[in-house]
Amino acid sequence: MTVDPRRPSRRGSRRRAGSSRAAAWGTAPFALYVALFLALPTAIAIGTGFVDGEGAPTLDNVAALADPYVLSGFSTSLWLSALTAVVGAVIGALVAYALIGTDPNGALRASIDSASGVLAQFGGVMLAFAFVATIGIQGLVTVLLRDLVGVDIFADGVWLYEAPGLVLPYVYFQVPLMIITFLPALEALKPQWAEATATLGGTARDFWWRVGIPVLAPSFLGSLLLLFANAFSSFATAAALTSQGQSIVPLQIRAALTSETVLGRENLAGALALGMIVVMAAVMGLYALLQRRASRWQR
Repeated sequence: MTVDPRRPSRRGSRRRAGSSRAAAWGTAPFALYVALFLALPTAIAIGTGFVDGEGAPTLDNVAALADPYVLSGFSTSLWLSALTAVVGAVIGALVAYALIGTDPNGALRASIDSASGVLAQFGGVMLAFAFVATIGIQGLVTVLLRDLVGVDIFADGVWLYEAPGLVLPYVYFQVPLMIITFLPALEALKPQWAEATATLGGTARDFWWRVGIPVLAPSFLGSLLLLFANAFSSFATAAALTSQGQSIVPLQIRAALTSETVLGRENLAGALALGMIVVMAAVMGLYALLQRRASRWQR
């Protein structure tokens, strides 16, 4: 009896089926986590945007997205996220490029990697307090500049406690996040590509213009979108600094949840969350496409 080598054996088929079932059971806790803490809250947020306080269907909450107050919040959130994402991406990319020339196992690389991992998650009240204590109205740097140089950085108003004051705190955690996400793309650049360019008579400029930048562009743009999404969804730092105004959408959602003066639009927070979800879905969809393209060069 002859056996066709191209035909898979029953034992191999059973082994693959068993490994597939094991993998499915292994991902079950993560799937449950996603369902309970991501999918279910998203569904509730979307659903509440289409009902009134008594549970009757209504479009008044969604129609409120066209109010000037809400549009101003989205506009502020968009420009704040875009600005801090661009600044953080440029500075972070330059730092990551500088790290390429260091020893991967050295103390400098390990220190910066560790610091980036910590600072990328450093936010909320602690970050707000750090900036208030440093460059607040009576902060250390503010007082030194005022007493020693005669420069008052708050001469034109208390900008730190308004939307423009969020730029510096956001950039503070955007830069280390960019280092974490963009450094692997830089490390994936193969030295053989530069050697091949030099062998063909190309210069360093030719390498970056024809090879380096096209290869890194998807990773850079993907990291930029990730930074945008990170800033767009940030809440705690803004809530600690700008407690007197609702300048961005996350703070407007908080106000809608806690306010007792919104008549007829008790579930306005759900409509605001729906608007944020639409923006985040578009951004993360583009991010997934760029990551798929970037992964071709990182294998």
